[in-house]
Amino acid sequence: MPERVGYIHTTLNGVAVLTLSGKRTASSRDLLEHLHRQIATLARTEEVKGILLTGSGDGFCHCSPESALSPQTASKLSGFGQKTMFDLEKIGKPTIAVIEGECAGLGLEVALACDFIVASASARFGFPGIATGRIPFCGGSQRLVRLVGKSKTKELIYSGDLIDAEEAYRIALINRLYPVGEALTNAEKLLEHICTRSANAIRIGGEVVNAGYDIDLQTACMLERDAFALCFSSFDQREGMQAFLDKRAPEFKGE
Repeated sequence: MPERVGYIHTTLNGVAVLTLSGKRTASSRDLLEHLHRQIATLARTEEVKGILLTGSGDGFCHCSPESALSPQTASKLSGFGQKTMFDLEKIGKPTIAVIEGECAGLGLEVALACDFIVASASARFGFPGIATGRIPFCGGSQRLVRLVGKSKTKELIYSGDLIDAEEAYRIALINRLYPVGEALTNAEKLLEHICTRSANAIRIGGEVVNAGYDIDLQTACMLERDAFALCFSSFDQREGMQAFLDKRAPEFKGE
């Protein structure tokens, strides 16, 4: 594996920071394999309450596109990449992609699999693969269209152009926009705040949003109803309500 494809450090408040950058000579397969292993580690690490994914230097998830793949090999790579993104999307802990600099191609696919994206004014986003006859392959085209709509997704894929952070914020690709150099610090504060909430309710809420997004409204509301009822079997709901009545901060256990 190429040096420095990615590494993790965890804050005292239970936020894991997964840095994904690597050399531009790293292949997308190398990066995906590393990310797949790190997701599995983070999912089973109890002290990790939330995850920030970020890059180092001037970009996020830098890698070199594979060339001369057979259709069969390309299909396998895409299948593995899509599985990795689903694993990230369903990790059961809040995830935020933090972007300073370029977030393009596979980097944007990874960011889209997070719960949401925050960025600094230096960030740029896009799918430049069209220049080498490629399209997104880890589910990026499908996640982007659900976020910003068909016409903008087609524009980004067809042109291969990168958009700046202001435009990304305008079209709701990113949730929050910070000054250059301040995205990671602010994202860490935001995620630490989120992690003070019930981990059980966050997990259930995320599952309901993900599952209900692509189905009819009535069925999705039924999912919400059942998930809401499930919350009342949890310690966290009882503790949260008692804390509200006692006018004190709740002590959630994620149960």
